[in-house]
Amino acid sequence: MRGATILKATDDKTKELNDHTLMASSGEAGDTLQFAEFIQANIKLYSMRNDTNLAPSAVASFVRGELARSLRSRRPYNVNLLLGGMDPITKKPSLYWLDYLASQVSLPYAAHGYAQYYCLSILDKHHHPDIDFEKGMKILMMCSDELKRRLPIDFKGLLVKVVDKDGIREVEIDDSKPVKSA
Repeated sequence: MRGATILKATDDKTKELNDHTLMASSGEAGDTLQFAEFIQANIKLYSMRNDTNLAPSAVASFVRGELARSLRSRRPYNVNLLLGGMDPITKKPSLYWLDYLASQVSLPYAAHGYAQYYCLSILDKHHHPDIDFEKGMKILMMCSDELKRRLPIDFKGLLVKVVDKDGIREVEIDDSKPVKSA
């Protein structure tokens, strides 16, 4: 029988690809780490060689191409990705979902892994295009409360990273209060 297993409570499954692009991964443990480090190294190499950072849309296209190339090999990567960023030129945010079959789609919001089964309905109900940071953090806390309440494994909390015009930063949240049952 296979199911959700916690290997490490403090595991950070995100990689900073450049100053304004962040990638989160889920899937097989070895594949996610190896693929994320491969992508991170290649994006940094491109930035050093060309003295410029790729926009999130260009990074997403590169990642999709590498997933497609891997899919046609003898040993494809079994990874699903969320790639988010802020284009430093146009100042527009973007979020992409990529799966192990090299599908790519731009989304206004997303969740993946086991959390998606509990959080997407909250995001569907409360997200709107003109949302501000504080409202977004409120929705995130609603998702956290839902995970504490319903996730069948011991929920260890959230690591929150924000990508905006100033770059990538980690945000501390108070996730310690108990949650009442629904």
